Amino acid sequence: MGAQTGQPLVLVVEDERAQREVLGYNLEAEGFRVACAADGEEALLLVEEEQPDIIVLDWMLPTVSGIEICRQIKTRPETRSTPVIMLSARSEEVDRVRGLETGADDYVVKPYSVLELMARVRAQLRRARPSTAGIRLEFDDIVLDSETHRVTRAGTELKLGPTEFRLLSTFMEKPGRVWTRDQLLDRVWGRDIYVDTRTVDVHIGRLRKALGQHGGSDPVRTVRGAGYALG
Repeated sequence: MGAQTGQPLVLVVEDERAQREVLGYNLEAEGFRVACAADGEEALLLVEEEQPDIIVLDWMLPTVSGIEICRQIKTRPETRSTPVIMLSARSEEVDRVRGLETGADDYVVKPYSVLELMARVRAQLRRARPSTAGIRLEFDDIVLDSETHRVTRAGTELKLGPTEFRLLSTFMEKPGRVWTRDQLLDRVWGRDIYVDTRTVDVHIGRLRKALGQHGGSDPVRTVRGAGYALG
């Protein structure tokens, strides 16, 4: 996919090929990375493998229904916070309520406006990945402004390289979450570029050095056998 490195990954789960292609084309045109699944089993596999930032999920699917996929996503700690936009031809209030009660963050009735759906995707991502919307992030005495590309600690500006900035953005979006090296490679470098997992360790070391430029404790935690976390 031709999107920029570090851009949010959208998983489209839709069994109708024409709909998948239209959604994929429009999402890529918006600058997102896109993964697609044609049935429920493939969707659950991709959720585990790809760790998407948001899921656009059709209700009626072969093998496993969208409702069941949504339920599983929202009951797993590692995917509970992933936004899900449910697509359905069911327009009755009882169906909307069922979809939302299952955990869907938004419910869109078919046929829908592609432009409106793109707006809903962006709205959910602003909540899930605030750095992509230019929102200021704070953790303890660290402040990251993704719009001006500035980072300060205790009021003093820090000098970070672009890779270290993206790493810190990822950590600050979800403090406490443990990221594996592979997940950081996907989020920070992108799947289209081959980078050895040891490269992650090198850049984590640079990030730690940058955060400690003017003193202060190391906020990046190494989780043995798992990866890294902030705080």
